[in-house]
Amino acid sequence: MSGRLPEPEVEALLAQAGDWKRQEERWIVRKYRFPSFPEAVEFVNRLSEAAEELNHHPLIAIDYKLVTLRLTSWHAGGLTALDFSAAARFDEAYRPWERAADGLPHQE
Repeated sequence: MSGRLPEPEVEALLAQAGDWKRQEERWIVRKYRFPSFPEAVEFVNRLSEAAEELNHHPLIAIDYKLVTLRLTSWHAGGLTALDFSAAARFDEAYRPWERAADGLPHQE
């Protein structure tokens, strides 16, 4: 198990994490947009494989064409390196949809 990261490390990793945002002290959160509901579900199915490999599972919300992921490490009581590794893997799973989402209106 990896331990909770000190605040300076969290801030440094967050600065490199692209569209991931801090929520409260213990979460990082990202929203992914899709052209259709079936594509949003397909993305969740793809990232489930990465989550299983990492043995690190996000909280997932699907709201039509918007998928929101929230990550924390419960065992450490906050953010760990594993949260940021998982975030990078989930971003990689999103790559096939990234260009298509650039032209989509924001729905939050």
